[in-house]
Amino acid sequence: MEFTCPSACPGSCQVDCYTCKPVCNCDKPGAVCQDPRFIGGDGTTFYFHGKKDTNFCLVSDPNLHINAHFIGKRNQNMKRDFTWIQSIAILFNYNHTLFIGAQKTATWDDSNDRVDLSFDGQPITLPQSEGATWTSHTSPRVTVSRAEDSTTNSVVLEVEGKLKVNAKVVPITEEDSRIHKYGVTEEDCFAHLDLGFKFLDLSSEVSGVLGQTYRDNYVSRLDIGAKMAVMGGSGAEFQSSTLFSTDCSVSRFVGDNGEKNNSEGFDFEGLMSCQSGIDGQGVVCRR
Repeated sequence: MEFTCPSACPGSCQVDCYTCKPVCNCDKPGAVCQDPRFIGGDGTTFYFHGKKDTNFCLVSDPNLHINAHFIGKRNQNMKRDFTWIQSIAILFNYNHTLFIGAQKTATWDDSNDRVDLSFDGQPITLPQSEGATWTSHTSPRVTVSRAEDSTTNSVVLEVEGKLKVNAKVVPITEEDSRIHKYGVTEEDCFAHLDLGFKFLDLSSEVSGVLGQTYRDNYVSRLDIGAKMAVMGGSGAEFQSSTLFSTDCSVSRFVGDNGEKNNSEGFDFEGLMSCQSGIDGQGVVCRR
């Protein structure tokens, strides 16, 4: 069967196998798009505006933590900022970090790739060709690839056994700015990320702006009857000091499947010969 994407998303939809209908990528559970608009794991749609130039925890679990950096513009007629997600950092297995960000851009040209990528602090170079793929040599394996039918600005990130993220860099267009009164000028089109998360191994204690909606016992505090349901407050409990910090008050992150690697900072080189006669890498202490 051939389908046509809905008019709201003419070039970014997928077929829902349950309803056998095309659905906009930003309308599926796990989506974070626009200003920013969230689709929770429970299917609820809500907005979380946060604050510009601030980092917020989207997901925090014992072995997975995702922060987002918000950019924005002050609206003089409102008590809040217009905000968008400029970048995210994914932390897992205690010492691994995966970063994706949208480069600051004045005039948008979709033929120019505005994606920044890095893994464990090292830049990832992804050729501008459909299907181009980068794979790590770590465990779990990390894969970054160009999205289908795309050579720029749209990538798929996968951490084996943990999650899959569809990420696309998009601008605020003149039409967007006119309709929503963003007041965007020619100096900056506020390039940002539209995101779609699929989680493979969350625990029952997961938290974060998005993560909490995946708990079995989650009870939404949103006014579902509101035209635009907003997660209110300043979001202080979700704030992180930096993009790569796990110090938000709702943090659940420990890393390494809940067991910290206490040998961090020590460099054991070569083989150790113990009095017990057991040879190998490591140290055995006896009191």
